[in-house]
Amino acid sequence: NSPAKRSWLAERMETRHRRPLAAPARARMLELLVGAEGFERFCHVKYPGTKRFSLEGSEALIPLLDLVLTHGARLGVIEAELPDWLDADVAILGEPTGGLIEAGCQGTLRVRVSVHGARAHTARSWMGDNAIHRLAGLLGTLDGYVPRRVDIDGCEYREGLQAVAVTGGVAGNVVPDRASVDINFRFAPDRSTAQALAHVREVIDGAPGSTEFDVELTDSAGGALPGLSHPAAAELVAAADHKFRAKYGWTDVSRFAARGTPAVNFGPGDPSLAHRRDEHVPVEQIHAVHRVLRGYLSGASDAGESL
Repeated sequence: NSPAKRSWLAERMETRHRRPLAAPARARMLELLVGAEGFERFCHVKYPGTKRFSLEGSEALIPLLDLVLTHGARLGVIEAELPDWLDADVAILGEPTGGLIEAGCQGTLRVRVSVHGARAHTARSWMGDNAIHRLAGLLGTLDGYVPRRVDIDGCEYREGLQAVAVTGGVAGNVVPDRASVDINFRFAPDRSTAQALAHVREVIDGAPGSTEFDVELTDSAGGALPGLSHPAAAELVAAADHKFRAKYGWTDVSRFAARGTPAVNFGPGDPSLAHRRDEHVPVEQIHAVHRVLRGYLSGASDAGESL
C-alpha cells in the first residue's frame, strides 16, 4: 500500500523497459482485448445472475499470457529449459511440404555491409561523397551472382544470395554520408556456418569498392543434412512411397540434427504459398498425410519401437 513502492514499480516496469510495438503486435493485442470483452458481455447476457469472476481490471493479463504461451512453446526455449523433452527416435515437423518428405534444411545467415561517405547539400553535391552510390558495385555483384546447386543424397539444394534491405539517406536535399545493405545467404547443408560466411565475404571482397566496406554478421543458423539413411527416417520415407525432396528454407530440423536425432519435414500445404494471403491447404492432402503417418506409426508400434 506504499505509494513510493508503487511508483518504483511503475517507473521500472512501465516506463524504463517500454518499447514501441509493431503494427501486427498492436493488432493482435487489440484482437485479444476485444475478444475478451465480447466474451465477458456474452456471459453476462447468457448467464444473468450467475456467480462468476469478471475480467474487469485484469484485461492486461490476456496479451501477457498470450506472449508467454506463444514464446514459451518455441523449440528454442524448450531446448534451453527442458532439453529432455526433445529426446526422440525421430522428429516429424509439420511444415507445409505438399505431402512429400522434405529432407534436411538450408542454413541461413545475414550480414550488413556499411559504407561511409561525406554529407553535403545537394545544391553543392560536388562537396559530398554519396554513400548510397558507393553500394552500386556491390549491388551489381549480387545481381550477377550465380548460386550453387548441389545434390546431397538425392536431394538437390539451391543456394541463394540476395540483398534484402538497403538503408541510407538523411533528407531530400542532403547527400547521404552513410548507407548499408543487408544480405541474406541461404546455403546448402554441406557448408558449415563458418564456410558459408567465408564464401559471402569472398563475394563481397570481389565487389568494386570493397576495401571501404564494413561487414557485420547479424544472424546465422546452420542447416541440416537430409539424414534419410537413418532407419527411423528411412521407414517414414518408405511409408510416404519414397517421395522426397530437399527442404528450401530453415526449419527446426536443424535443432534435432544437431542433437543427433533424425528429423524430416512432412505436412500438407504448398510451401510456395507460405505466408501469402492466398495460403490454403487442400483437404485431400490433410487426409493423405494422416494416412501416411498413421501407417508409419502403426508399423513402428507393431515393431515395438518407442513413439
